[in-house]
Amino acid sequence: MTDRLTPQQRHYVMSRIHGKGTKPELLVRQWLWRHGYRYRLNVKSVPGKPDIVMRRYRTAIFVNGCFWHGHYVETQCFASLQTITNSPCCKIPQTNREFWVNKIKRNQERDQQNYQVLRDNGWQVIVVWECQLQPKLIEETMLRVELQLNENFLAMHSPKPVSYDQEQAYDYLMAAEEPPHYGQE
Repeated sequence: MTDRLTPQQRHYVMSRIHGKGTKPELLVRQWLWRHGYRYRLNVKSVPGKPDIVMRRYRTAIFVNGCFWHGHYVETQCFASLQTITNSPCCKIPQTNREFWVNKIKRNQERDQQNYQVLRDNGWQVIVVWECQLQPKLIEETMLRVELQLNENFLAMHSPKPVSYDQEQAYDYLMAAEEPPHYGQE
């Protein structure tokens, strides 16, 4: 199958694709804003320059296009979703196929490195795929994002369990009195 566009037309079309403010990203941002979540966009100081940064939740959200990031149905952003098939969401172009395969593979490797750096620095990473933002799926997808944000927040702000022995526990219960000495005078 050959390209229906001339090289000049293809160049023009490809030059109009932007990495910021994409339609899927706007859908996620609008949903978050309507539900009271506040965020920063494309923060350069955060590794990987995530699309949405929520410092309060120490969470970075990446809104990935299925084609550009090589999304396969089995690589869901939520571990609870089961793997159905190993088919790609988007087809790789037949023209200049080797170039596209290598480009998408490099994007995937870079993504994984960025996610790992973030996790190593104590950040949570949420990846929302373009195909999960279809009108019939967006509400479920965003509710899962919200659940993950709330879990992240609780994990960050929950009191850590303290291990102490019985004698220390007794000391904590004391107010201003000495412990009673029964049977001693």
